[in-house]
Amino acid sequence: MKKHKVAVLGPIPRDHIITHNNEVIQKYGCATHTAIALSNLMSSNDEVIPVTHIRKQDEAGINDLLAPYSNIVTRYISSEADQGDVIQLKFVDQNKRVETQTAFMKPITPEDVEPLLDCEVFVCVPVTDFEVPLETLKYIKANSNASIVFDAHGPTTALTVRGRRVTKFWVDRDMWLPYIDVLKMNLEEANCSWFKNEYGIHELKDNEEIAESELPNFAKHCLEHGLKSLYVTLDARGVMVYTLENGELREDFVPSVKVDKVIDTTGCGDSFAGGIAFSLLKDPNDFIKAAQYGNAMGAQRTQGKTFDVFKSLEETDKIIEFTYGN
Repeated sequence: MKKHKVAVLGPIPRDHIITHNNEVIQKYGCATHTAIALSNLMSSNDEVIPVTHIRKQDEAGINDLLAPYSNIVTRYISSEADQGDVIQLKFVDQNKRVETQTAFMKPITPEDVEPLLDCEVFVCVPVTDFEVPLETLKYIKANSNASIVFDAHGPTTALTVRGRRVTKFWVDRDMWLPYIDVLKMNLEEANCSWFKNEYGIHELKDNEEIAESELPNFAKHCLEHGLKSLYVTLDARGVMVYTLENGELREDFVPSVKVDKVIDTTGCGDSFAGGIAFSLLKDPNDFIKAAQYGNAMGAQRTQGKTFDVFKSLEETDKIIEFTYGN
């Protein structure tokens, strides 16, 4: 059986979370959601490879967290620089939150990924604009045949001098698009990424969403500048999938996987990215199926405070069949 390898690029922050139900959760987040979601879907023969920089004081806790997952390779999680993210998240409702970052990881460089160029997919889940630089994506594209899945949360988020995490325009977006195959974002991040206006940029407010009527224009621009597919998540409704067919824009709405109760939405986007990455291993051109896997893993993430929420491939396939009938 062929061994599949997926690299997960992004921080493993120490998260202090206050949920919309005023519950307090402390855990390691971001790339751990992506890696563990993938681990549950992939076989024991496969490899899920987080690539990140962490603080020395977090090393033992992160290793203990990932130890039960035999197909997660931890040797590219480095504490050598003793730099890692620490983030506080306070949810004001189920989906929106106020964020503060008090420590910062060393960026992931081409040297960090050089031994991993045989991976089939690189899934990048930065949460701030410095963590996965453009230089690293260029290096991967020039030296491998891997698909690159990228989360726009990173380049649309910046830090103030007081550590407040704020939204920002992705001004150099078009420099990145040729080096990304699949781009995922939510409506707020799409608003930060689409600023074409005859009067220049408009004032950007926190949590302001793009007008959904503008999504086709935005998607066509991105696809014509190098993307194979654009995913824009619509909170609890589902996700829009945009592709080009014979030069014409194709729009597909993939509804969400329904859940009875939402407990914690932290890491849903990272889990969604893991589902996409897994599906691309099976078929790199079936972007609808990838959205279904993304929705399934995002829905699973909402169902508890721990990583036990993630189900096996067999169980996830049953959820997808029940929801989408395929």
